[in-house]
Formats: sequence, structure tokens, C-alpha cells
Amino acid sequence: MILNVLVGIAGAALVVSSLADLFISVVVPRSVGGRLRPSALISRNGWRFWRDQAMRIEDAERREDTLAVFAPTLLVTLLAYWVLSEIVGYGLLFWALRAGLRPEPHIGGAIYFAGTSLLTIGYGDIVPLHWYTRALSLFAAGGGLATFAIVTTFLFQTFAAFQRREAFVVTISERTGAPPSGLEFVVRHLKLGMPDDIGTILRESQRWIAEVMETHLAYPVLTYFRSSHDDESWVGTLGALLDASTLLITTLDLDHRGQAEITLRLGSHLVRDFTGFFHLPQSDAAGVEYDEFVTAYRTLRELGVPLRPLEDAWPAFSRKRASYAVPLEAMARWWRIPPARWIGDRSRVRLHVNVGVPR
Repeated sequence: MILNVLVGIAGAALVVSSLADLFISVVVPRSVGGRLRPSALISRNGWRFWRDQAMRIEDAERREDTLAVFAPTLLVTLLAYWVLSEIVGYGLLFWALRAGLRPEPHIGGAIYFAGTSLLTIGYGDIVPLHWYTRALSLFAAGGGLATFAIVTTFLFQTFAAFQRREAFVVTISERTGAPPSGLEFVVRHLKLGMPDDIGTILRESQRWIAEVMETHLAYPVLTYFRSSHDDESWVGTLGALLDASTLLITTLDLDHRGQAEITLRLGSHLVRDFTGFFHLPQSDAAGVEYDEFVTAYRTLRELGVPLRPLEDAWPAFSRKRASYAVPLEAMARWWRIPPARWIGDRSRVRLHVNVGVPR
């Protein structure tokens, strides 16, 4: 009797834990903490192992392809965990109540009966006799149907959010370059005689940042989906927009400082929220060196754009960028984004045909 009670409690705990994890991860439309939730543990530890193995690959394209496989694999793994944990949990419950089943199953048979109930197969080789085993088999079947229905809906929502995110990334890459660069964003608009478009693009960027913040915190698996295009990433695009806004506020004398301030505040909000939610380890960011800034300043001056004096622009730029540099670098390191100007592992930045500013 004691063994039956202990096994039944373990089975009920496993079922409740799986359903609660599924509910919090998929149904609740906001970020919910809990680093010890099974899905969070699978995601974080799985990504850490997968990323470390992928970074050993020397070829850049193979390495990026390997990293890109993680997110779809994670979705399948989470579905398998939720289903298997429910089957095992119900199986332990059925074994604890095996007196109400005919023929009376062993532990493997109880888990098999739980699986046929949850998957609504019902071969009939094991039959519940009493009301409590019949009720439990109905609960298992209902839980299985609900799990697959919820996860199917979740998959559609996830891929739709991913496509919206990437549509903006691809569109903005023609303005920021690939790898994305805040300096390139400013230079291209000035070279093409489109400075008036900067404010419009920054407003669109604000909507994109807000949507990324809402969708990716509610469904963290989205953060692991990588861009399908070379040298592009959502973190790099975010960093380029923040750097462009910082340049507009501190260095250039144009009419878009208001939009740049709003973009910078919203983007800084995002990087702080993400580093806090994912508990990303932070260290001193490399930042932008003075020589790098001078090179960028000279590039802008050659275009004839009005600039603030260098002795005023550099300290203002450094101070403003410090508000988001550390958490942005933490995000770049955690998701191992393709290196870009001023963002991530810049030792591996490679020249791309979509980049016109020398590095």
C-alpha cells in the first residue's frame, strides 16, 4: 500500500509538473520566471551544450548551419518531453491503481496503457473496470488532445512571429548592411540623399523592437531561431539600430534626434529585460575604441554632413552607448551572433558584399 501511494504521488507530480510547464510556456502570454522549470532547463542547458560544440567547427558556414538547427530541434524536444512525461506520469498512476485494470498490468504495461489512452488509440487489450481508472483514462485522453492542440497552435504562432521578425531584418539589411552596422545605416542614407527617411525607419524600428520584446519574452524559443541569410541576426540588427540612434543623438546635427532618443530608450529597455530574464552573464564590454570612433567620424565628415566637434562628440557617444553596451554584448555572446561592427566578437568580422564602409 505504501509503495502504491508513493508511486501514485510521483506520477501525479510528474503529470502536474508537465502540464504546468506546458501551460506557462505556451498558454501564458507573458514572460514568467522560473529557471527550474523543465522547459527552461532543457532550453538553457541544451543551447549551452549545442553552442559549445558548434563553436568548435572551423568553417563559418557549417558552424552557422549547425547553430541554426538548434531551435527546430528544441521545439521537437519540448513536445517529446511534455508527451513522454505525461505518459510516464499517468503510467505510474495506473500502476498504483492497477487493481482497477484487467488484466492487471506490470509497470511497463501500465505505461503502455497510459500511452494508448493519452494518444487516444485504445486497443482494448487492457480495460479499466472501476470508475476511478475509467475517469483517469479519460483525463489522460483529454490531456493528450489538449497537449497536441496547444503545441500545434504554438508552432504556427512561433513561425509567424519568426517570419515577421526576419522580414524586418532582411528589409533593414539594405540600409544597415550585412553584417549590420549603425554607422553604415547613417552613411547609406546620406550617400543616397535620403536623410529624411531616417525618422520614418526609426519609427518602424520602434514597432519592431516592441514586437520582439513582447513575442520573444513570452515565447523564449524564438530567441534561438537564427536568420536564414548570411551575416544577419536579430541581435545584430538591434545593435545597429541602437548605434545609429546614438550617433544621431551625439555626433550628427540632423533633425531626427527625437526619434533616435525614443528608439534608443526602447532598445535599451529590451536588452535590459532580456539579460535579466535569461540571467545572462555580463562582463565589461569591449566598447568602441577611440580610434574606431575617429575613423567613423572622418567617414561622416567626408560626406559633408554637419557634425558636432570631435572633442564633444566622443565623450557624449561613449556615455550614451554605455547605457546598453554591456547587456547587448551579453546577448551577442549568449546567442553567438555573426560578428558585426562594434557588436559581438569583432575579431571574426568578415567583409561582405553588402557592406560599403571599410573596417
